[in-house]
Amino acid sequence: MVDTSDEWIRQRTGIETRHIAAENETATDLAINAARAALADSGLVPADIDLIVVATCTAEDRSPNIAGRVSVALGATRPVIMDLNVACSGFAHALAVADQAIRAESATTAIVIGTEKLSAFTDWTDRSTCVLTADAAGAFVITRSEHPGISAVTWGSEPDLASAVRIEAPSSTFVQEGKSVFKWAISQAAGYARQTVQRSGYELADIRALVSHQANLRIIEPLARQLGMENAIVATDVTASGNTSAASIPLAFSKMWHNGELPPDSPVLLFGFGGGFAYAGQVVRTPRRKV
Repeated sequence: MVDTSDEWIRQRTGIETRHIAAENETATDLAINAARAALADSGLVPADIDLIVVATCTAEDRSPNIAGRVSVALGATRPVIMDLNVACSGFAHALAVADQAIRAESATTAIVIGTEKLSAFTDWTDRSTCVLTADAAGAFVITRSEHPGISAVTWGSEPDLASAVRIEAPSSTFVQEGKSVFKWAISQAAGYARQTVQRSGYELADIRALVSHQANLRIIEPLARQLGMENAIVATDVTASGNTSAASIPLAFSKMWHNGELPPDSPVLLFGFGGGFAYAGQVVRTPRRKV
């Protein structure tokens, strides 16, 4: 439908494969599957969950929210349910909200989900965006601990870039000013990522892995270099999954954890940025794998 090729896409984005949901499959369906998988990994049961936070910008309904539908599907017992729409940095925002709720003793155990069906909002005749977008979901289960494994969040926005990444009515298609986003990512992202590490109490040399928003391999690689993390473990799931917006960080983290690529109980830098234009990041410690 557009003038492109496999070679052109790989060279400019690093993307090799993507996954597109079935026509009748929704962002909610993806979220439910991710939540069930994360809950199974945690060893907990739905009755343990008292907070569900979903990050998405592609919900199929205005109300009820996806978190509410996830609650019903899991059989959770009257949890707090909320969706957050901060697009590509949404998961880091959602994780921060859940973490702060637990620290404030407003919740004990939460499921935090990033889910997107970007294919439903993609203009397949726009070469600048249709080669990027894909569908996915990922989830974390977090619970109260005497030794918290999530650092204080660093977050904010860039008002001058508010329209650089958007899905606007009436067309409701994904639009991106690629050059503006790339310029910001190359010139500004590393600074905010460093602030995230500083606020966590760690040094950059302590960070074992970087899991940033999987926007484009040509952004991820320079970010790692600018942070001096070329020898660290760097998530590059964009090559296999494309740009999945709020789902990209938990999806990449989950794959790496299940594959044994993340050392247990080690600090990992999460950093998201995109639509809004917003950014957010925190350092998390990897959970130990079940024997």
